[in-house]
Amino acid sequence: MGLKKGDLIDERKRHPESCGLVLKVMGGGEGFEKIICCDHELTETDLVPSLVTSKGRRRGQLPAATILDEKKLYPDSCGLRVMIMDGGAGFKEIRCCGHSLTLSAKRELRYDQMRGSEPPPNAPEGNA
Repeated sequence: MGLKKGDLIDERKRHPESCGLVLKVMGGGEGFEKIICCDHELTETDLVPSLVTSKGRRRGQLPAATILDEKKLYPDSCGLRVMIMDGGAGFKEIRCCGHSLTLSAKRELRYDQMRGSEPPPNAPEGNA
């Protein structure tokens, strides 16, 4: 079945005693297999319709708003991109398209592409 943009996966749906990992799918996901966190396997059955705040979610090495991008390590993949919304202390990996995504798939923010940054040298100035 796979995942689609906007899907939310909440570990607490079936495992209330867990660290409470919540992920939001930002893109890709046709080859999604499972997420392993706190020794639980999260699949499409852990999809929730909306984010429910839950006290006691424990964050680990993945702070909120961290993006894991399959294309960073596997350019020929379906391109699953997820954002960590909360929890994640027990996160181990995501399996998608036969690949394993860990902290090494973390996408770094590029501040030079954000609004308000200095224009590159020789760039035209003024309002369009």
